[in-house]
Amino acid sequence: MSRALLPMFPLSAVLFPHSSIGLHVFEPRYQALTRDCLENEGKFGIVLIARGSEVGGGDERTGLGTQGLITDAVALSDGRSMLRVRGEVRIVVDEWLPDDPYPRALVTELDSVTDVDTSESLLSATEQRVRRVRALLSEHGGAPALSPETPFDQDDPDARSWQLCAAAPVSAYDAQRLLAAERTSERLSLLGELMDEVALDLQRLHASE
Repeated sequence: MSRALLPMFPLSAVLFPHSSIGLHVFEPRYQALTRDCLENEGKFGIVLIARGSEVGGGDERTGLGTQGLITDAVALSDGRSMLRVRGEVRIVVDEWLPDDPYPRALVTELDSVTDVDTSESLLSATEQRVRRVRALLSEHGGAPALSPETPFDQDDPDARSWQLCAAAPVSAYDAQRLLAAERTSERLSLLGELMDEVALDLQRLHASE
């Protein structure tokens, strides 16, 4: 594990390793963060806001997040930016530094643990659950169903588990629970349970219509 000083971007969403999110950067302090990151390695940390707002500061932040890498950036004429950020590794915040000119923290990278219980059958069963829930949601006008060609890593069980987490319709709270799961098999088991709960809720909703 290695320690680093990272710019930090607290969000109301969770970024998983091996997945990507889009960010609309409009607040001046995060515009400054974006400029500094693009002039350097393009890396910063993302943590979930447990309480409060993304705008204006004064938020309560979780201590576990993900190091992100800017893979695409579009600067708009009014100073705003549109970013594409890929999750690399999980990080734990050791110490928050003053938000000057933007949030920063000393963080430690966390190693992933792919254990012997991570079988292909567990991976396949979890993927089927995620696909099933996305299909059910699409029938109710929610998130679209996953295409059969949706690329999930077939060679790296840990990467595939994170990609499934990113594709799953879960709350920010449950996403943070998944991020906190240290072992791949533990993460997949939790994700499967969450998908079964969502599927049951959707079936009940359909039955009541």
